Amino acid sequence: MRLSRFFMPILKENPKEAEIVSHRLMLRAGMIRQQSAGIYTWLPLGKRVLDKVNAIVREEQNRAGAIELLMPTLQSAELWQESGRYEAYGDEMLRIKDRNKRDMLYGPTNEEMITDVFRSYVKSYKNLPLNLYHIQLKFRDERRPRFGTMRSREFLMKDAYSFDLTKDDAIHSYNKMFAAYLRTFDRLGLRAIPMRADTGPIGGNHSHEFIILADTGESEVFCHKSFLDRDIPGIDTDFDDKAGLQAIFDGWTSDYAATSEMHDEAAFNGISEDARLSARGIEVGHIFYFGTKYSETMGAKVQGPDGKEHTVHMGSYGIGPTRLVPAIIEASHDENGIIWPKSVAPFDAVVINMKSGDAACDTACDTIYASLSKAGFDMLYDDTDDRAGTKFATADLIGVPVQIVAGPRAVANGEVEIKDRLTGARETMTIDAAINKLIASR
Repeated sequence: MRLSRFFMPILKENPKEAEIVSHRLMLRAGMIRQQSAGIYTWLPLGKRVLDKVNAIVREEQNRAGAIELLMPTLQSAELWQESGRYEAYGDEMLRIKDRNKRDMLYGPTNEEMITDVFRSYVKSYKNLPLNLYHIQLKFRDERRPRFGTMRSREFLMKDAYSFDLTKDDAIHSYNKMFAAYLRTFDRLGLRAIPMRADTGPIGGNHSHEFIILADTGESEVFCHKSFLDRDIPGIDTDFDDKAGLQAIFDGWTSDYAATSEMHDEAAFNGISEDARLSARGIEVGHIFYFGTKYSETMGAKVQGPDGKEHTVHMGSYGIGPTRLVPAIIEASHDENGIIWPKSVAPFDAVVINMKSGDAACDTACDTIYASLSKAGFDMLYDDTDDRAGTKFATADLIGVPVQIVAGPRAVANGEVEIKDRLTGARETMTIDAAINKLIASR
């Protein structure tokens, strides 16, 4: 992509309405534009990052055995009246009527709808276990939307819903998602700590929030420092291995980890002082076993191996991609801008032409751009006539992992400079060596 042809409205000044780093940088980098309170347009640069986040979320859900579908944003009020949540949900639900005066709502979540889909088609235990997920827009009419897409009214959500014959089977499904979430956040460049969350009237210990540590986090969290360097389940994880997944769950929940709502000061103080960690945290995912709460009310039953009808056990598993993008920025930035993990960067590398219109610089940049694009790199080419300082500032702001700088003096010697955005390290080498080095690093 040539920057001269790309739509990326950079802001030079910090927006006054931005309260946290991620909101400020997303606005300045031209990733998003606010349309109204808590509602945003994702501009091309932001959309590229969001798509890469979604791709990783999708790959790990599929690897764990979940099956993708797509449910609508608008839902019939009848389903929510059936579950008993229509009136109880509160003012966050946007209630509307269609032209025939039927009560509708803009879905804040999908438990009722997925239960309806399940009960319409699945009648036998032979079709279980089943985990269905989608990535879809949601709307919750937050009283005070803030922090950009970190806490917006309209947001993208990956919801998965598992269906099992027994609680024991449901716990296995829960453990699959537990391991999948650890892998997902690791691939996004995040160290997410699973912390026990409130299970409400259902009880038990199968509700976890996944928290990343960040100074701008909304809640205070407490945990053992061991979580900072634990091994993540590998790509070869067997999601059908019940004992193996239980071992992963047990290992990751053996030490203390809690948000302020679940904090037990006495238990925390039982950890040696040098192993205690208290910090601010951002929730990036939540998994929850809720048993028969919806299946009982809505009649989601299957015939068991004993020939009798059994109410299925369910769980829900959420990740907010439009929340993950700012969370990644909160965890990875410096005074110059965003530092994207390679897995979700909008571009793999940027070629910076220091003197557009100069025949030698143009030829060198065209060669690098074409060669790396052919090798599978997602490339950005800054071919604008901006000043050098502006080009460097833009490259740092948008956080592309590798910058390839081609200036007249270096090109005259057949060389370019490569800068690593994360470390700031710079290296001068021949054009061919630069191309080969980057291709070899993939």
